[in-house]
Amino acid sequence: MRIQKGFMLSAIVIGILSNPALGQDPALGQEEEKNPDPWQGYNRAMFKFNDTIDRWFLKPVAKGYRAITPNALERGISNIFSNIGEVPSTLNGVLQGNVKGAAHDTGRFLVNSTLGIGGLFDVAKHMKLPADDHEDFGQTLAVWGVGQGNYLVLPFLGPSTLRDGFAKPIDWYTDPTTYIEHDRTRWTITGLSLIDMRASLLPLEENITGDKYTFIRDVYLDRRNYLIHNGEVEDTFGGDEEFEGEL
Repeated sequence: MRIQKGFMLSAIVIGILSNPALGQDPALGQEEEKNPDPWQGYNRAMFKFNDTIDRWFLKPVAKGYRAITPNALERGISNIFSNIGEVPSTLNGVLQGNVKGAAHDTGRFLVNSTLGIGGLFDVAKHMKLPADDHEDFGQTLAVWGVGQGNYLVLPFLGPSTLRDGFAKPIDWYTDPTTYIEHDRTRWTITGLSLIDMRASLLPLEENITGDKYTFIRDVYLDRRNYLIHNGEVEDTFGGDEEFEGEL
């Protein structure tokens, strides 16, 4: 089984790097495409589908979760999932050649997994190891020179790009929760992670203005560009000023 998974991962990576539809990353030397969303007809239809599911199911569940969960417990649950995310972030830091970032994430994982009781408490931030943005394989591909490709809305998963879409199987394989053998436990953790993430986005919805589809698309693409360049990009929403924090 492990050999088969390894073969699948290799095939995916080779397919991405050899795909001419992706090409070189425009942000790494090529002129940026004028239209990042040529599939807007399909994307808007899929966005409407996802938004309907979110409005009638996921968002109400997230609101209920936030209403009944004590703040301290909710924060602890978020910390646990963030701690799990340090593992794939470390791996991608290594693949990107970012030794300092990988060492930082490793340190946070070791400290919080032990002193922080499995990540329930963020002890590492008190030891000069503050939380930072996690790395994923989509970012790694960008560092390797793979272009972002067209903007793409995935069913159930939401905003993405062609590059990030190809990267998601690698993200799943490098997520430690993927290897939990007990099905009920694995799906419970996955569901709780989804609800926790959706609950964290509730306050941000107040910032949405104008056409919701366009707003989310533009913020997603800017956010990804910000993460890929570790914050060293210009804020298209704020003129010539550079990003100094998260969106």
